[in-house]
Amino acid sequence: MPNLRCVSLCDVNFVMHWLIQTNSFTPQTYSIHLQGINDSMLGTLIDGEWSEGGEEKQFGQRVFIRRQTNVRLLTSPSTSTTMVGTFRDRIKSISLIFACGTALFSDGYANGVIGSVNTILTRIYGKDALKSHNYSTVVNSLGFAGIVVGMLLFGYLSDKVGRKFGMMSAAGIVVVFSGLSAASSGANGRVGGLLNMLSTMRFFLGIGVGAEYPCGSVSASEQSEENGIRKGTWHRWLALSTNTMIDFGFVIAAFTPLVLFWIFGPDHLRAVWRLSLGLGIVPALAVFIWRLNMDEPVRYKKDSMQNVRIPYRLILRRYGRSLAAISFVWFLYDMIVYPFGIYSSTIVNNITGGSTDLSVVFGWNVIINLFYMPGTIIGAFAIDYLGPRYTLIIGLVLQAVIGCFMSGFYSKLTNHISAFAVVYGIFLSFGEFGPGNCTFILASKSCPTAVRGQFFGVAAAVGKVGAFVGTWMFPPIIDAFGGPDTLRGNTGPFWIGSGLAIASALVTLAFIRPLTSDGMAREDREFREYLEVHGYDTSQMGLHIVEYDSSTILDDPTEAEKQDLNDSEERGRSR
Repeated sequence: MPNLRCVSLCDVNFVMHWLIQTNSFTPQTYSIHLQGINDSMLGTLIDGEWSEGGEEKQFGQRVFIRRQTNVRLLTSPSTSTTMVGTFRDRIKSISLIFACGTALFSDGYANGVIGSVNTILTRIYGKDALKSHNYSTVVNSLGFAGIVVGMLLFGYLSDKVGRKFGMMSAAGIVVVFSGLSAASSGANGRVGGLLNMLSTMRFFLGIGVGAEYPCGSVSASEQSEENGIRKGTWHRWLALSTNTMIDFGFVIAAFTPLVLFWIFGPDHLRAVWRLSLGLGIVPALAVFIWRLNMDEPVRYKKDSMQNVRIPYRLILRRYGRSLAAISFVWFLYDMIVYPFGIYSSTIVNNITGGSTDLSVVFGWNVIINLFYMPGTIIGAFAIDYLGPRYTLIIGLVLQAVIGCFMSGFYSKLTNHISAFAVVYGIFLSFGEFGPGNCTFILASKSCPTAVRGQFFGVAAAVGKVGAFVGTWMFPPIIDAFGGPDTLRGNTGPFWIGSGLAIASALVTLAFIRPLTSDGMAREDREFREYLEVHGYDTSQMGLHIVEYDSSTILDDPTEAEKQDLNDSEERGRSR
C-alpha cells in the first residue's frame, strides 16, 4: 500500500482533491500519515473511498470533509513527486507572503522621505533655524527610537497575542501618524513648535513601522514555507516581500517629493513636504484592508507558546549565540546603510555644488535610490543558490571594495556627477544584495516559531540601534575629518563604512550557521525535542483550534447521498 507522508502541515482538502482530480487513487490503497513522534495514521483512501474514523466519507467522485485536518506537502515515495498545488494555489500562497511583508514599504518610505523633507524645511526656514533646534538629528533619531520600541513591544505581542493582531495594529498606527506628521504645526505658527510636533509624530510613526518587523516579516517567513511554495524558492519570496519592499519604499520616497515639486513649484514648498509625508497613509491603508481576511499562519497555530509559559532560560541557552551574532551583523550594517540613505540628499547637495534647484538635488536622489532595487532583486534569487550566509558575506565584501574605491577616487568622481551617482549607487546595491536581504532571512529562520517574533524583534531592534548611532555619528565624523567642505570630510565616512562591512563579514563567517534545507519545520521539531529532554511539557503548545473549513472546494452531501451512505453502512454491518 503506497504511503503519502507529511513533511509539515496543511489542509487534507488539498490532498484529497489532488488525488481525485489526477485519478491517483485508482485502483490502489493509500495511507496518509502525519509525521511526528507517534507517526499516527490519519486515514485511508481505498479505490476512491476515503475514510477517517467515520469523519470523512466518499460519494462517487466527491469527498466531504467534516473536520479541518492538517497535513501538508505530501510526497508519494512510489512516484517521488511533491504536491505543491495548482497555479492558482501557488499564486494564493505567494500573495499571502506579500500581504504579510509588503507593509515594510512604509519603513523604507518613512525613513527615505524625511531626508527630502529636511532639505525642503531647510530651504523654507533656513539652516540656522533648524540647527538651533538640532532638528535634523533629533527627528531622525526619534524616528528610529520609535521603531526600536515597536520592534521590542510587538515582538512579544506577536508571539503571545498573535501575528494578525500585530500586523493590523501596525498598519493602523502607520495610517494615523503618517497623517498627523503631515499636519504638524506650532502654536501661533512658531517654527520650534512645528519641528517638535513633527519629531514627536515621527516617534509614534516609528512604533508602527517597527511593529511590522516582528509581525509582518515573521508571518511572511512562516508563509514562505507553506503549501504551494516550491522548496527552492522559499528564501526568494521572503526577501522580495520584505527587504525589497523597504528598498522600493526608499525609491518612491525619493521620487514623490520630486513629482510634487514639479507640480507645486518652488513657491509652494510647504505643500510639497506635507503631501510627501501624508501620502504615506496610502500604502499602509491598502495593506490594512488586504489583511482583514487573513488568518494566523499554520505554523503559528501548531507551535506557538501563546497559552503557556515561555522558558527563556532554555531558549537563550540554545539560541543566544545565534541571536547575538545576527544582531551584531545587523547593527553594523544599519550603522552603514541608514545614515548614507538618509543623508543622500546632503551628499548630492555637496557634489552638485549646492545647487538651489531642488529638482536637480531630488533628481539625483532618485537615481541613487534606484540602485537599491537591482541589488535586492538579484540578491533574492542568489540566496536560493548560495544560501543566506554566503550571500551575506559576498555582499559585505563587495560593498567594502566599492567603499574603498569611492574614498580613493572621490575627487575624480565628484568632477563627473553621473559617475559618482553610479558608483555610490553600486555601493548601496551590494549592501542590499547581501546583508539587506539576508539579515531578514537569518533572523526569521534561525529560531523556533514559538519565539520567532521576539527573536526577530530583538535582532532588528539592535540593528536599528546601529542606525540610531549612525545618524548621530555621521555629522561628527564629517567634522572630525575636516568638515563637509573638505575632501577628507566627504571620504572619511566611506572608509569607515568599508571597515564595518569587513568586520560584519568576519563575524558572519565565524558565528552564524547556515540554514538547513528543510528550514523551519526541522527547527520546530528539534526545539520540541530539546524542550522535552529538559523536562518541559510541549503538549500544550499551539492554539488547539478545531474549525470547519468553510472555504473548501467540496460541497455538502445531498439528502439522497446521505441516504445512500446510510444504506451502504447498513449493508456493511449486515455482512
